[in-house]
Amino acid sequence: MSRKRRQFTREFKVEALRRVEESGKQLTQVARELGIRPDLLYRWKRRLAKGANADEVFTGNGVASPEAEEIRRLRRRLEEVEQERDFLKKAAAYFAQESQ
Repeated sequence: MSRKRRQFTREFKVEALRRVEESGKQLTQVARELGIRPDLLYRWKRRLAKGANADEVFTGNGVASPEAEEIRRLRRRLEEVEQERDFLKKAAAYFAQESQ
């Protein structure tokens, strides 16, 4: 039996983090009150600390745009091609050394 993945709105995430800061309570205690895992709150807090504001950090509900999917696919392909290139460089150097 699979569980459906819960999705949280930008407003919920921002409000949860505001609650942690303003209440003076431990992050784990606030997470327990909200019914979410503490590591999730830690992750949101870290992401918000890296970004400029909540609108940029919490962009959506997990569904990537077609452009973002294309970028992800192209980056994955680029990494594969770079690994192949590096392997071929090493193989060429090995065989060049062997023929001497």
